[in-house]
Amino acid sequence: MRVKELAANIRLLVLDVDGVLTDGGLYYFGDGRVAKRFNVQDGLGIKMAQSAGLVVAVITGLDSEAVAERVRGLGIEDYHAGFTHKLDVMQGLLEKYALKPEQAAFLGDDWVDLAPLNLVGLPMAVANAQPEVKAVAKYVTTATGGHGAVREAVRFILDAQNKLAPMLREWSS
Repeated sequence: MRVKELAANIRLLVLDVDGVLTDGGLYYFGDGRVAKRFNVQDGLGIKMAQSAGLVVAVITGLDSEAVAERVRGLGIEDYHAGFTHKLDVMQGLLEKYALKPEQAAFLGDDWVDLAPLNLVGLPMAVANAQPEVKAVAKYVTTATGGHGAVREAVRFILDAQNKLAPMLREWSS
């Protein structure tokens, strides 16, 4: 099956955070606080996906208040922080939404993402993902993590579902 056909069936998009929603950098302040950089185009991409009827979820290995705040601001209800072993959470999301693995996509970048990538119907990797992650991905973005990769993945899925052009027309008028 071609990758575009796989994307046409997606109902759930699950994202990693560090290296996917962010550039992977951890910015430490003198008082120990950590800041992370997010891309506003990725945020609009998530809102586009939600408005097109996709469920967007986040599974991340680190627990960060900055990420929790960003996720809340994007209206993502399924935020799972502190999970370096992500398979059980991914399976729980499929059960929660009564979906088959082929109806889910996962966008990752590192080894902690391999188990959910091997489960879903559309495994996706950012351009600067680890080689082992790219090897299992059926779609690799041209953008790197934190620099529009999420938006690119969303555009690919929405285009495969014939939802991108109508959305663009709506924004153009």
